[in-house]
Amino acid sequence: MMKYLLILLFCWLPLTVSAKTLTLDWVDLIPQKERQLFDQQGMPFVDHESNQAALQKHMGSVRPELDGSEVKIPGFVIPLEGDENTITEFLLVPYFGACIHVPPPPPNQIIYVKFPKGAPVQQLWDVVYVIGKMKVQTVEHDMAEAGYLLNGTAIEAYDDAG
Repeated sequence: MMKYLLILLFCWLPLTVSAKTLTLDWVDLIPQKERQLFDQQGMPFVDHESNQAALQKHMGSVRPELDGSEVKIPGFVIPLEGDENTITEFLLVPYFGACIHVPPPPPNQIIYVKFPKGAPVQQLWDVVYVIGKMKVQTVEHDMAEAGYLLNGTAIEAYDDAG
């Protein structure tokens, strides 16, 4: 009987742990009052000709209720700290080239990720899921200002199913 209870417990436990992780889209990082500024898909159009400072003046607020949440979010990695094998700190952004080839997105669309155990470099060229504990905290960096800090615990390959 005890053997069956242990098997049941070990089968059920992973389901309860993953159920507590919020799978977020980038629009989920934006307070509802700012979402009305966006198009049908919820994200602002990046216009390389417009005044990005004016756009950021009207948006960039964070959602304090996400503080302390365990989250999973897809994005592109901009390496900041690490070596040729692993990256320990990076910016996670919603689209390729953000902060590098185009003006940076608003702070609520940039997550500063600390990944102490190091993420393998070869996993980070395409979009990935980053999992970890979210903090609502402004982090200044030369490249951009992030409105969130994520203490990363895992990186997974991206798939459309989430």
